[in-house]
Amino acid sequence: MNDNAFLKCIDPTCGLEYPIKSRNIECERGHLLDVKYKKTPSPELKELFYTRRNPQGNIFNESGVWRFRELLNFCQIDTADRDECSKYLVSLDGAEGRQSKPYQMSKVAEFIGINHDNLWLQPEGYNPSGSFKDNGMSTAVTHAKLISAKKVICASTGNTSAAAAMYAANENMECDVYIPAGQIAPGKLSQAYQFGAQIVQVQGNFDDALAKSLDDAKNHDGYTVNSVNPFRIEGQKTIPYRAIEYLNWNPPDWIVYPGGALGNISSCGKALMELYEWGWIKKVPRIAVINSEGASTLYDLYNGEFEGAKLRWNKGKPDTELIKRYYAHLDEKGIRPKTKATAIQIGRPANILKGLRALEYTNGIVEKVSDSEMLDGMSIVGLNGFDCEMASGASPAGIKKLVEKEIIKRDDVVVGILTGRQKDSSLPVDYHNNPQNRFAIPPRG
Repeated sequence: MNDNAFLKCIDPTCGLEYPIKSRNIECERGHLLDVKYKKTPSPELKELFYTRRNPQGNIFNESGVWRFRELLNFCQIDTADRDECSKYLVSLDGAEGRQSKPYQMSKVAEFIGINHDNLWLQPEGYNPSGSFKDNGMSTAVTHAKLISAKKVICASTGNTSAAAAMYAANENMECDVYIPAGQIAPGKLSQAYQFGAQIVQVQGNFDDALAKSLDDAKNHDGYTVNSVNPFRIEGQKTIPYRAIEYLNWNPPDWIVYPGGALGNISSCGKALMELYEWGWIKKVPRIAVINSEGASTLYDLYNGEFEGAKLRWNKGKPDTELIKRYYAHLDEKGIRPKTKATAIQIGRPANILKGLRALEYTNGIVEKVSDSEMLDGMSIVGLNGFDCEMASGASPAGIKKLVEKEIIKRDDVVVGILTGRQKDSSLPVDYHNNPQNRFAIPPRG
């Protein structure tokens, strides 16, 4: 192993550093951590990544995550040595990210009102467990394996638990999943059971489940794999890698994500910062985060909807007291996140500070959409022959709203991320049984 990777506090006034085998998810002063690399990777690696599209029997070339392993080599191994890759890197037979790339969808483009050639949507639901979570879980469990952890722990509204349990089972690790009782789609919960996870039901919502899981991980020798884990973020960086590579390393004008815990936004921001600093890209796309109206924490704080103050990263000095007052306001008023898009039904996004950093770096924006708008977005994607869950519908719905507001221009190149596959069968059935819905195809008698 070489000496290239380390952990560093994201607060520039703190900057505490830790060895790569540390299991800390935050520094001793309570700030989140980044995985950092000392060496600048050569742009010549682009050609290597391209040639790996013919994997030649190597699952790590086949993987849409590990195909880019030189850019996330926190294990500090010889990435050309297949035996060494097999010893350290966790993969489900190269399946994570393997089918992930941007597609053009003409009906969605017409729905949004944008040039068909300029709109790309990248489905992450074709990962083995059915969502983008596999990208980051393969790297988080790789680090768990590196430090010889025996049990991984997560809180989940469904997708995280499926991915965590799947990779844990594959590596013969235990997996404890903390879920908000009664607030998880049975199709997602069944996956966690199928992969052998221990389910722990918590009274409350996702935020309560996360707090309980973090406490138990700290006190009972578990390894946290929620997106506060900096190694989860490393794997999720490959989502924009694949999109930008597919566009021949010419970045789009916009990358659009649904907003929940904000791990995706954080990882995209980190990926773009690194690619630009390395000289791999010549411009930085703007990030747009789309919240649900029923779970609009980032939208409210970023756009000054609470106390009139707009929350910003502010070069590493965000107004964290504003966040605390907002959360206290939610508690005082008894406001809980509420949306049928359970994947983004999160009121206290654990990665809000990294998300703010990403938005500042990319001159990003935050929008919100209703449940009805997300269901329309989900359904029009389906009418193009692609499957996505309701939370993913936030991407086309949000792009449509931003085009109508003329924030996204009709000739801008836009990549929208579809974060997961449909696992709550009642949603599309109910949608199409109601002829009032825009794209409903009700059954005939």
